[in-house]
Amino acid sequence: MSTLTDTIARIGSPDSAAAMSAQARQDRLTKPQGALGRLETLSIQIAGITGQPRPRLVNPAVIVMAADHGVTRRGVSAYPAEVTSQMVLNFLNGGAAINVLARHVGARVIVVDIGVAASLPAHPNLIDRKIAMGTADFSVEPAMSRAQAQQAIEAGIACASDAIDAGVDLLATGDMGIGNTTASSAVVAAITGRPVVEVTGRGTGIDDAG
Repeated sequence: MSTLTDTIARIGSPDSAAAMSAQARQDRLTKPQGALGRLETLSIQIAGITGQPRPRLVNPAVIVMAADHGVTRRGVSAYPAEVTSQMVLNFLNGGAAINVLARHVGARVIVVDIGVAASLPAHPNLIDRKIAMGTADFSVEPAMSRAQAQQAIEAGIACASDAIDAGVDLLATGDMGIGNTTASSAVVAAITGRPVVEVTGRGTGIDDAG
């Protein structure tokens, strides 16, 4: 059994009793019901995931997976692919927006090179899981093979497992890669069957023509 198959098999359903207890507590608090918006929904969801009506989460982390997209060669981004590696170094130096937000809540930032199209210098806070020097240009060929896709997912599973083993009790995920809006839009279009124009966002710094 592969790591992917085993992991999928071990994913259970949320604890409905814990979620209901968390919902009931939210409704009893001295505030209008739903006044905290998305925070209330998240607190109930986390209660269901952890099985604890009032979970205590004290060691959060953000895992940022970084890789390049071959389709950027088509000029789909306002920025060149080289910015991906520059941003990774910025993450490692603590200078990006995610670092500021993470510090605000006491979260670690874990940076993973899953496929940056450059050789990054060794760094104690950089995890090297590089599968390839970026993906292929999916406008002319598959971005990666099925084996590579599974390898990428299993690398993510391993990184999450390592963080949990180190005591992390809440994980947020993020990605860095110039051209990621194009890749994400393509995935959404493929999964939902919706027209590309309906699921493609503007991205960063792109005009109407872009």
